[in-house]
Amino acid sequence: MNNAIFYHAGCPVCVSAEQALLAALDQQRLNLKIVHLGEEPAEITAAELAGVKSVPALLLNGQVLHINFGASLDDLKGAQ
Repeated sequence: MNNAIFYHAGCPVCVSAEQALLAALDQQRLNLKIVHLGEEPAEITAAELAGVKSVPALLLNGQVLHINFGASLDDLKGAQ
């Protein structure tokens, strides 16, 4: 089973991407964790270390897939 983390900030771009991903991904083959960085700001460091630059982003088996552009991690850090 593949592991994935979907990072987002709750903005409309992020929510739309989350809904599209959940509909498209086979969750029987994917262990998916969803992290709302606005509600879990302590996770920002882990996202940065994984290579996430902006949200929404999907971390899939160590590879970051940036999806559209909702907010940079720098913007989220400034909002804390």
